[in-house]
Amino acid sequence: MNDVAFLDATAQAELVRNKQVKPEELLDGTIERIERLNPQLNAVVLTMYDQARAAIADGLPDGPFTGVPFVLKDLGAMYEGVVQTQGSSFTKDLVSPIDSELTRRYKEAGLVICAKTNTPEFGLISTTEPRLFGATHNPWNLDRTTGGSSGGSAAAVASGMVPFGHANDGGGSIRIPAACCGLFGLKPTRARITAGPLIGDIMGGLVNEHCVSRSVRDSARLLDATAGSMPGDPYVAPEQKRPYIEEVGAGPGRLRIAFTANTYYGDPLHDDCVAAVKDAAALLSDLGHDVEEASPPIPGQQLIDSFTLLWAAGNAFGIDSMAMVTGKQPREEDFEILTWALYKMGQEITSTQYHTAIFGMQTLARQIAGFQETYDIWLTPVLAKPPVELGYHDSTPEDPMLGFTRAAEFVPYTPLQNATGQPAMSVPLYWNDAGLPIGLHFVARFGEEDMLFRLAAQLEEARPWASKIPPVSA
Repeated sequence: MNDVAFLDATAQAELVRNKQVKPEELLDGTIERIERLNPQLNAVVLTMYDQARAAIADGLPDGPFTGVPFVLKDLGAMYEGVVQTQGSSFTKDLVSPIDSELTRRYKEAGLVICAKTNTPEFGLISTTEPRLFGATHNPWNLDRTTGGSSGGSAAAVASGMVPFGHANDGGGSIRIPAACCGLFGLKPTRARITAGPLIGDIMGGLVNEHCVSRSVRDSARLLDATAGSMPGDPYVAPEQKRPYIEEVGAGPGRLRIAFTANTYYGDPLHDDCVAAVKDAAALLSDLGHDVEEASPPIPGQQLIDSFTLLWAAGNAFGIDSMAMVTGKQPREEDFEILTWALYKMGQEITSTQYHTAIFGMQTLARQIAGFQETYDIWLTPVLAKPPVELGYHDSTPEDPMLGFTRAAEFVPYTPLQNATGQPAMSVPLYWNDAGLPIGLHFVARFGEEDMLFRLAAQLEEARPWASKIPPVSA
């Protein structure tokens, strides 16, 4: 089964459909790879082999990915009867009461959910190093971060454990690990995928669900299977024009693209990230697009202040909600240093401060929308530097917010699209001399995932990345 490890999910599903491979065989191969690779990577924190075998035995639905193994991030999409720790000791025994609607749609697509993957505590930080489970290691360099907060899924996909995996994104948590691990990662438009049935939205709409994948077509086909609202949702995304899989291979046309090689705060970018953006700009120009250097006027401190207030308030709400569910009183010793600092901050935020932060986010959305009336696509690096060493984000008792400050420096771009609700993607077009991937960040107008998929497929054809396999892999 290692012969199919680096086939994408579409190809693996085709093997099952043509009866060349049985779902049981794909699952056995995945289990073998998890058991062999996970001691080095620590990507998987909970195995669900019995549930996976039972799903196959009961008969899988006829969907686009029937028989393909899949992993859930241990945060977000719930699986009935299975623990969801959210990377925290405080909730390490919390059992999901139902399937999320997203999980139901994954099952209906024929996916075989076989494991849960590592995440930082409550997904709060841009690295995957929870105290509860320990660090996930990057398969390109075991001393480096996988990014966060979907770093466990990214390591599992990059190493060949599975062809794609569930991820979610509140400040870049799909795009950051995709960039760190050399994968494709698209954050959909706000509300493209429902958070129901128990949740309306998370942190005022900052958080979005989808996946990290090796191929563009897998991401498009999975979004077709999972997109859509459900009754009671507080708002919905604009209706898609046609199936996203039909955008893959369709010409994007001649796009007007702006690229930016500096941060909103005036901090310098790592030379490798500057080189990656300029290389991508040149490639886009060669492909016939109109490319120029330009940046919207973004008040960087306003973004940081508004985002931090919403992040802290959301964390406090989440912990207090979990306290009500579990009957446990939150205690400092139950949480990591940064989590507790954000919790205490969140408890002190007034309603006026909260609504001021919402207003700040909405102002930013207007500014970016105005900028993208001129430009179809906005290009930046995903990160300000290549994947950093593990431990870089550690907070200390003396500086509890150090990890958050360093995260803001590491990921200066991605949170903006969580604020604006726009779709954005990380595309693996560049590796530095040290062999580390540098993700390129492409942003489209609100509701225009179709444009991103068309462009991504063009880039994937022009500069294929599927053959790039990390040192620690199947």
